[in-house]
Amino acid sequence: MRIKSHWFKEGKPKSAEEIADAAAFIVWRIAQNSLKTMRAARFDLPPGPRYFAFMAEFLAFLALGADRFAHRRGDEAWRVAFTTTLANRVGGILAENESDLLGATSADDVKSRFIAIVNACAKASEPFEWSAEGPDYAFLCFLGHRVADIMTDQDRTWAISQVIEVEAPEAAANLHRGMAGLLDQTPRRRERGARATGE
Repeated sequence: MRIKSHWFKEGKPKSAEEIADAAAFIVWRIAQNSLKTMRAARFDLPPGPRYFAFMAEFLAFLALGADRFAHRRGDEAWRVAFTTTLANRVGGILAENESDLLGATSADDVKSRFIAIVNACAKASEPFEWSAEGPDYAFLCFLGHRVADIMTDQDRTWAISQVIEVEAPEAAANLHRGMAGLLDQTPRRRERGARATGE
């Protein structure tokens, strides 16, 4: 999938909050793509509670991955500001979409539930590694089993394999590209369309 993650405007360096706002959009798109490919692989994820539970798990996984990138900057205050803003922004997007579609739960409740998932996953995944090469196998298994818990009985076993072998590594690779672009604050010139040479 294509990810737009470069800054185009000249100006002062972007704040942790500004980068987190941009990262939230990237994280949302990556999670949507994972959901789309799971559904294309015939996993039972119709629009409804299971659909949004899947999104919440993948969004939390990606938020924790982005937090690991922030940690590698070596500035703890920057990391806290970035991750707090990112989790709240992603939680807000999820809440708006879920409450609009399902209507059963208020947006504030959905967001609070998501933040609780992020916090619980952050604590449980503390021993796992997420290096520049991506999450380790334990991290992938952690997500795979959390996703399996929300799937139908017939999908559970296959969902673990699909997440570990396909969805999570691809999502992590997309996140890596997106975060690398956002954290490189060198402005890029927009490319003009290619011109025909007549040859």
